[in-house]
Amino acid sequence: MDKDKQKVKLPLFGIPKMAPLLKKYRKSLFLIVFTILVFTAADLAAPVLQRYALNHFVGEGRLDTMAVFIIIYLVDIAIFGAAGYFNVKVCLNTEVQMDRDMRNKAFEHLQKLSLDYYSQNSVGYIHSRVMSDTSRIGETLTWNLCDTVFFILEILGSIAVMMYYNVRLTLLVLIIVPVIAVIYALFQGKLVKLHRQIREINSNITGNFNEGIVGARTIKSLVIEDKIGRDFTDETGNMYKKSMKQARMKGALSALTTLATSAALAIVLWKGGVIAASEVGTFSLFMTYARGLMDPVSILVDCLSLFIAGKVNIERYTNLIEKEPTVTDSVEVTEKYGDCFEPKMENWEELKGDIEFDNVDFRYPDGEEYVLKDFNLKIPFGTNIAIVGETGAGKSTLVNLICRFYEPTNGRILVDGKDIRERSQLWMHSSLGYVLQTPHLFSGTIRENLLYGRPDATEDEMMQAIRQVSAESIIEKLEKGLDSDVGEGGDMLSAGEKQLICLARAILADPKIMILDEATASVDTLTEQKIQNAVDTVIKGRTSFVIAHRLSTVRGADVILVVDGGRIVEQGSHSELMAKGGYYHNLWMRQFEEDTVNSVFNSDTIKKEEEE
Repeated sequence: MDKDKQKVKLPLFGIPKMAPLLKKYRKSLFLIVFTILVFTAADLAAPVLQRYALNHFVGEGRLDTMAVFIIIYLVDIAIFGAAGYFNVKVCLNTEVQMDRDMRNKAFEHLQKLSLDYYSQNSVGYIHSRVMSDTSRIGETLTWNLCDTVFFILEILGSIAVMMYYNVRLTLLVLIIVPVIAVIYALFQGKLVKLHRQIREINSNITGNFNEGIVGARTIKSLVIEDKIGRDFTDETGNMYKKSMKQARMKGALSALTTLATSAALAIVLWKGGVIAASEVGTFSLFMTYARGLMDPVSILVDCLSLFIAGKVNIERYTNLIEKEPTVTDSVEVTEKYGDCFEPKMENWEELKGDIEFDNVDFRYPDGEEYVLKDFNLKIPFGTNIAIVGETGAGKSTLVNLICRFYEPTNGRILVDGKDIRERSQLWMHSSLGYVLQTPHLFSGTIRENLLYGRPDATEDEMMQAIRQVSAESIIEKLEKGLDSDVGEGGDMLSAGEKQLICLARAILADPKIMILDEATASVDTLTEQKIQNAVDTVIKGRTSFVIAHRLSTVRGADVILVVDGGRIVEQGSHSELMAKGGYYHNLWMRQFEEDTVNSVFNSDTIKKEEEE
């Protein structure tokens, strides 16, 4: 797993890292701060007005300004309520919009990342960053920032007013500030570490949950519900332990700060007697502010704890956003051909389909050994290349390089005589038809899935593609035909039916280069024959690559590349390779013997059943 092992120190809780996002919402943030200022001013004015009422109306026994006082007091309450309402409204709107923008940015960035990123990171790991971390960041940059500003202003305003009336008593109350600072410093590092651990555990839980749903059929067939359940319970139990530890630590932090801030009230009660004797209003003001300091200081510490926790979310999210793809287009190429979101198709040259490997060396980003070394191969347009080998031999390497899922370590891959890196990835991908071993359909209808191959295709063209792969029987048996829903991932269709629809989708795009990655591996014999017949028709007039485990399906290929241990050990036509008597010959003879044994066994089984 390509987890965030590097823990970069982020100043100011990582907020500067979110500067581009904050810049976009500077007007909203300004409005939040403005409403907080008004709200705080109205809140701080209440004890001052109360002081005036006690001194003037009670202490002096005068009622001459009662009407004006009531109006001012009501206006203060109205301003307090209105500012609070607008503050909540702006905070909520800003948080929702921030979440949307961060998730959109993360999802778009994921589309640009290279294939190796997905092979190194689980679905749960990625999902946690796109959904959970963005939610925490949005909450931190709005509600928590709002609360922090409010309570800082509340504390500073209270101190300013108290200093105006009695400097000495105010300084005594402020003794609690360094105490709280020390407590905060002691707890900060431990809270950050705990929160980071909790977020990683949450990623694991999300991943296990996803696998439990996606792999439900496999889990039931293997009868491992209890094991999967135990694994999930272990993860949630670990989450519970860490969360409880964090809760206890936060509780201890809150208790200590509450104890410290309560001392402020004791100081006022101890030293405020002299004031009470002369000005009951001023004594009331100090009591109100001192008691009022208790909650703001405690909550402010909680806000700082949330900023500490949010720093981890920002760290994880920005690590994703700043992750660079291993396969990129140069600035010059992007300017001419565009990128995957803004293609400049008017500049795209027509792809013919000549491919050449020119002294290519390659090793995977996480590997140490070269898979290809000084590899050369010319593939003229219309050539049928077969890539064969045992399971796990590394048959997909060449295809991954042609598709630009990976870049050569050294050397060049030429398409129509030009280095593939001198044109955009999207230009290359738009000319490929790729049918995977494990067929994948998007949620929606058959029609919608076919239109992914070519958005402007007519119904007649879609049906023609369906007929080319002999899949018309699938459409005929469905009540809504092309408009029938395929379910999530195509689960409402069989594996063979999904594969035929995927093949029709690839054909509909009319690609110059067709890649079939063990397309018949997960289908029955009858469907395999249908696909094989369709493949023989489809590859005509195209450069094609057929990755196969069964050698009988590729014996007619122009060139057969034999892969073993990730390396190409032999190449040539079927007859040439058989004449060599090497690795390919041994593979062929072994499969022939297995097929013969299976044929005899099946024949005996049928006879036995007929006799019974």
